[in-house]
Amino acid sequence: MKSTLQTIFCLLLICTFSNTEANAQYTLDTKDFKAMNFRNIGPAGMSGRITAIDVDLSDKERIFAGSASGGLWLSENGGINWDPIFDDQDVLSIGAVAVDQSNPSTIWVGTGEGNPRNSLNTGSGIFKSMDGGKTWKLMGLENTKVIHRIIVHRDNPDVVYVAAMGTPWGHSTDRGVYRTDDGGKTWTKILYTNDTTGPGDLIVNPSNPNHIIAGMWQHLRRPYDFYSGGEGSGIHVSYDKGDTWKKIGTEEGMPKGELGRIGLAFAPSKPNIVYALIEAKENGLYKSTDGGDKWNLVSKKDIGNRPFYYSDLWVDPMNENRIYNLWSYVSRSQDGGKTFKTIMDYGNNVHPDHHAFWIDPNDSNYLINGNDGGLNISRDGGASWMFAANIPVGQFYHVNIDMDYPYNVYGGMQDNGSWIGPSSVLKRGGIRN
Repeated sequence: MKSTLQTIFCLLLICTFSNTEANAQYTLDTKDFKAMNFRNIGPAGMSGRITAIDVDLSDKERIFAGSASGGLWLSENGGINWDPIFDDQDVLSIGAVAVDQSNPSTIWVGTGEGNPRNSLNTGSGIFKSMDGGKTWKLMGLENTKVIHRIIVHRDNPDVVYVAAMGTPWGHSTDRGVYRTDDGGKTWTKILYTNDTTGPGDLIVNPSNPNHIIAGMWQHLRRPYDFYSGGEGSGIHVSYDKGDTWKKIGTEEGMPKGELGRIGLAFAPSKPNIVYALIEAKENGLYKSTDGGDKWNLVSKKDIGNRPFYYSDLWVDPMNENRIYNLWSYVSRSQDGGKTFKTIMDYGNNVHPDHHAFWIDPNDSNYLINGNDGGLNISRDGGASWMFAANIPVGQFYHVNIDMDYPYNVYGGMQDNGSWIGPSSVLKRGGIRN
């Protein structure tokens, strides 16, 4: 037995030294790879998770759409054609996009997806373009990892608020709400609770840009579980651009016990009205009629699911009682949140799992929605939806090829099935998606 073990040990040593010698003799020359050019082979007919939307209000055909891992895209004809405008950056995970409506050539982009499932992609800070997206400059906040909201001050575009949620995969003191007063040259952290809590939402009063409300969310993801909720979670209100804050407690109407993720929305037509979708022991929709200082429970029914993945509210700019709730589907209330009716599901040929929304502030029939399957546009208040079929940002978990000629490419996409397509075609026009 001893002799056998010695023989095996000697053979292993020989193999080890042989491999080491072989590896030492062969060095990979990477210059050949630098000459390689990537080409897009699709599928363009299927999209992927859209995480952020904004529109140039001076030209509403200019739509910006951010994706979970496919960069930022721009359409200049109302969603018919799209171009990637962020591909020269070293990060393609987008968490927020905001157009400076006083100067639409200025675009802000926050990187890192704010929907912390286990396949989340983190970012590398906040970027700014001053030429409509042609060129970009990193403006800081590199260590925040996930930026979920950006708000440009209505009256002073040098003032920008940022909701830095932070990565769910660890502790970080870089989480919090930030503000710049000089167009991004310097940043001040204006709200922080603890190193596992970041803003799950941030909103500004449409009639008073100094009045902001933050929904702080304590959460932590580990390989074996996900924890949502804690003492750090809660609603914070400021009336002075975030210089001072008041945390709303049970005496102001908040539910008892630990809170989780919170989605927030002002009613633009009556900004004293604020809605909050709160993850708690019993999830509920709450309403404030005094700008966020006092709250009352409106409903616990039909208000959504999986708040860690989606917890967004939007209020019709013309009607304070019409609320859109984003979850696996999109539901709409016409009575201030007492009841909801689903308006976007499989019956509308719309992909589930909704993360982004936009309502035209001057025409509430013009809606844009982003979900795990791509981007959809409605011009009739949600009665019908057009799918933007050429934003190829699908997330492939795995790809493989076969031995055909030309070879075919196979891939499994996140929430969008398995796909097959040719690597090239021997006919004029190339690959058709």
